[in-house]
Amino acid sequence: MTTSPPKYLQEDNLSEECKKLLSILPKDKGWVGSYVYNYQGFWTPPRFLQGVIAFQQQFQAEDSDIILVTTPKSGTTWLKSLLFALVNRVKHSIFELNHPLIVNNPHFLVPFLEHTLYIDGRVPDFSTFTSPRLLATHVPFASLPQSVQDSKTKLVYLCRNPRDTFISMWHFTNNLILHHNDTNSIEEMFDLFCEGVSLYGPFWNHVLDYWKQSIENPTKIFFLMYEEIKKKPKTHLKRLAEFLECPISIEEENCGVVDEILKMCSFENLSNLEVNTNGKFSTGEAYNLFFRRGEIGDWKNYFTIAMSDKLNHIIEEKFQGSGLNFSYV
Repeated sequence: MTTSPPKYLQEDNLSEECKKLLSILPKDKGWVGSYVYNYQGFWTPPRFLQGVIAFQQQFQAEDSDIILVTTPKSGTTWLKSLLFALVNRVKHSIFELNHPLIVNNPHFLVPFLEHTLYIDGRVPDFSTFTSPRLLATHVPFASLPQSVQDSKTKLVYLCRNPRDTFISMWHFTNNLILHHNDTNSIEEMFDLFCEGVSLYGPFWNHVLDYWKQSIENPTKIFFLMYEEIKKKPKTHLKRLAEFLECPISIEEENCGVVDEILKMCSFENLSNLEVNTNGKFSTGEAYNLFFRRGEIGDWKNYFTIAMSDKLNHIIEEKFQGSGLNFSYV
């Protein structure tokens, strides 16, 4: 046991306003810290809640902004890298030796609003950002700042099947607390997940809200499935480029730009880079924790038949009539 936990596990840097709010919010067992709290219908740890509120109150969206949205552990790191490479391919040729993705972690290049820019009372300096600003959030649609909803800001939503999302979240949160607290059993966390108590969950509310919004407003919200990108990466990268109004030209395709972006952003490449092997956030989270397997179907190594049946029943009930189907293999 270490005497002083890393900053990401500390919960004492909260404002009085936040502490007062926490005292009246519903709470349940935490995935990383002691508790998660239910704020505006979703669950979040106290430190992130403070960041969420600051993001809601202070952020002013610009029409050119591009915000990547996910539930935690849905392939966020991968899509951040794809998004950065795609949008900045004129400024940073994908063929250049010291491309930013080779020397920086994707989370540094496409920062989280509530987890990074507004965390711990920070006031972000957006004057250093070039346009379009590439940003990320886990916040549900209904809780986004009004300026994001009212502006022409584009949202790219990535969804992953709930079984792999759960397994990835369970591994990730246990790795964060491994040397500091007792880890959580898969049975206990699975029951919480099925009750909707997951980071920024319930999972189904998060996914369904963005899914419905993407159907109603397809020029604003682009809905992607992790499994579909894995199976047809070229197709979906080109679709994403079209949505972001930076389509890939025939010349670029002939020069191998698409192939090179996919190669640069592959799990194999990113996970083996020096920066991602040995680097860490200023708050202490090691970058290598964000690269575990990056595969479809890892849930099969952990789920019992009873677990599959229980989650299937919930998912069928919640997503009935939505037109959204998950791929598990």
